[in-house]
Formats: sequence, C-alpha cells, structure tokens
Amino acid sequence: MKNNKIETLAFVLNGLMRRYSERVPDVNKVAEAMIAEGIITNANEIENDHVAFRTMGVPQLGVQSFEKIFLHFGYEKRDFFNFEGKKLNAYWFSPPEPRFPRIFVSELRVEDLSEKAQKIIKSYTDEVKTDPADSLDLNDGVAVDGFLHQPLWRTPTWDDYEALLQESEYAAWVIYNRYYLNHYTISVHNLKEGYNTIQEFNDFVEKFGVKLNDAGGKTKISPDGGLLQSSTVAEMIDAVFADGSTHVISGSYVEFAERKVLPQFAGIPMDKIERIHRRDGFETGNADKIFESTFTSQTMKSEM
Repeated sequence: MKNNKIETLAFVLNGLMRRYSERVPDVNKVAEAMIAEGIITNANEIENDHVAFRTMGVPQLGVQSFEKIFLHFGYEKRDFFNFEGKKLNAYWFSPPEPRFPRIFVSELRVEDLSEKAQKIIKSYTDEVKTDPADSLDLNDGVAVDGFLHQPLWRTPTWDDYEALLQESEYAAWVIYNRYYLNHYTISVHNLKEGYNTIQEFNDFVEKFGVKLNDAGGKTKISPDGGLLQSSTVAEMIDAVFADGSTHVISGSYVEFAERKVLPQFAGIPMDKIERIHRRDGFETGNADKIFESTFTSQTMKSEM
C-alpha cells in the first residue's frame, strides 16, 4: 500500500464498514429498501455522517489510546461530552476531508463503578499491559484494520457479562464486543425530497419492519433544533462465552441523522449547500438516548 494517509484511512474505514455490514443485517436491509424505493441507485451513494466506538476508560486504553489512530490520519479532536448517569466521557473528531465520517468515541469511567464491576473489568483489561496503539504501525492500513477487529482481551464468561449487565449495559457491551464498530449513521438531509427529514425517513424504515429505538422518543432533537437523530434497535447476536455457553446479546445498530442548515446560511440555494453550511457536532441529550439502542430496555421490546 502507498504510504498515503488519506488512502490508508479510506482502506481502514472500508474494512470497518465491510465487517460491520456483514454483522448488522439492518445495514443492508435499509440500503436495499432505499434502492428499491428509488432513493439511491447503489449503497455507495449513502453519506456516512459519523461512526461511533465504545472503549473502557482504563490507563492503557480508552479515548487517549484509541484517538491516536485517527489523529494520525488527520482527524481533529473537538468537543467533550459527559454522560453523568451512564458514567461515560466522550469526544467527537472531525475528518480530514468532508467525504469521511465524523468519529464519536466514548469511554466508560471504570473508576466510577462498584468495586465488584471494576474487579471484573480489570481482570480482562489488565491483560493489555501497554497502550496497544503505541506499538501499531499507523501507516500500515492492513495492520490498523486488523487491530480494530482483534480481541484485546480474552472472551468473557457469561457470569461476568451478566454481572456487568446489571450495573452498566455499556460495560457489558464493551467487554464482549471490544472495539467493534458500534454504529454508522446515514445522513438523511441529502436524500431526495420525501425522504430527507428524520420524520419521513423514520416512517420509511418502519414501513418495512425496522424497529426504532424509542428512548426519549423515536426522534432525538437538539435544543437548537439543528440536529435530529434516530436509530434502530441493536441487532441481537448469538454470542459464545468462555464457558462454552451461547447467549443472545446486543450487537450493533444503524443511526440516522438530519443536520439542518445553519441560520446564517438560510439564503443559500439547496443545491449549493455543503457540509460546512449545516449544524455540526453532537448533542449530549440526543447521544444519551442513542446509547440505549443496545440496552435491554429497547432490545427486549423488539423481541416481543
């Protein structure tokens, strides 16, 4: 591979999306429905607003480790978010070029959990002795792609997973799924009329049986009204645990986002509107409810 950061970044993101779409049937289900409806002619036309990752906030891992990969590729660190109830910190990163998605990385504040939960988590994360990003050749796309799909610690036991689930569903998700891509996001505002608002797109996907996360309402709206988001309920996957048992647990999901044109650009013709003219960034209140796409309060509902 050429030692070109932008090409390498494209390779890494393609690797992420390929594996993610294989594991999350809703990705292809939504894309195929969009093609059948004539909204797009092929899946490559879908604009990816952002991708999200979950991490464990321990010294050798967490955001400080994970961000090294994408900062290397030219991403820039933006706003900090605190999710008090869920005990999470997060940042978002803006891409080096508009064709790439924003990245949202969260981490669990492990030290804020009970002693029991901390002990379980550290029994796994302590297997990672040093920051793995430091020994990774970030110019080698194959190596980075491989790293993002390799387990950093042993497969958990069902007892440990269940114990964490009682206290932090986020912790349970990460202990099993590790750095697996949590979700990608379809930008709906650039789709054709009739499908380019969150409400219209929600109606469209529900029509063919996709279940939406209704925590805080199916549409999550920022206080300024500029960012509207919705998401599917996470796919349930058959997970094999260290003790050999198989259980159905939450995997990943798909998000949808509508970014309104900023007031100062209201006079620009729609065919001239670009990403820089729309509401950027994220919103704590919206993201807080989007996290619940993998929570049993949503997934159990979708099983009924």
